[in-house]
Amino acid sequence: MRRALALFAATALALSGCAALPAEPQAMPSDWVPEPTATPVAKNVGLSPDGFTAAQRMTLRVRSIGCGVGVRTGSGFALDAFTLVTNRHVIEDSKNIQVSTHDGRVIDATAASSTTVADIAIITTTEPLGGAFAARATQDPEEGDVITVVGYPGGGRLTTVSGVVLGAVPDPVEDGGAVDTVLATTAVVEPGSSGSPVLSDDGEVVGVVYANNAVGQSFIVPVTMLNTLLAQPSLLVPDSLECSQS
Repeated sequence: MRRALALFAATALALSGCAALPAEPQAMPSDWVPEPTATPVAKNVGLSPDGFTAAQRMTLRVRSIGCGVGVRTGSGFALDAFTLVTNRHVIEDSKNIQVSTHDGRVIDATAASSTTVADIAIITTTEPLGGAFAARATQDPEEGDVITVVGYPGGGRLTTVSGVVLGAVPDPVEDGGAVDTVLATTAVVEPGSSGSPVLSDDGEVVGVVYANNAVGQSFIVPVTMLNTLLAQPSLLVPDSLECSQS
């Protein structure tokens, strides 16, 4: 199954445990600035208009400049004015992380931390993120629940797709690691969607996208795992945002 599965950061680094990654993107120029995305692309959106607007404003584009491995782009979402969630593999081995908002502002990260328990990273920023902040559910979605994924596939426009939760499955990336199960969904996501929030029909975050497979399924870290990490900071390891001199 591993051969058919891909992590989503658009990256110049071949990620371990993922033999079937999409084609590598061209490196972005160092002065790259995203265009404002006030009109997101919507496909089969299950959210209410108010919920959709909030999701648009809290979802962020993440750009990571790696140590000798080029540029990666992913997605994330704001927890509060200075804190956001994305995937560990989006910001791993980075020397610089920039976050851009739905209205085109670019903000530098001051610190990042990640965990080996799940593919989750927490980033803090130099300036307020603005917009809306995520409301996290206290329970994971169940099989058959409709979910909505909001993110920046390919580092491009803000895009929204919906799907259905298929249920809990063994983590196809970690192969029996600390997280025994993740959730599979039918939401079709693309490289660059790593770290996208997964929302219930009432707009609460119920998971974080981190991978897909060759048959169009996506995999999400359940919200209960995210809540556990946020409640136990000792599970998060600080990242230096500096390149090794060795």
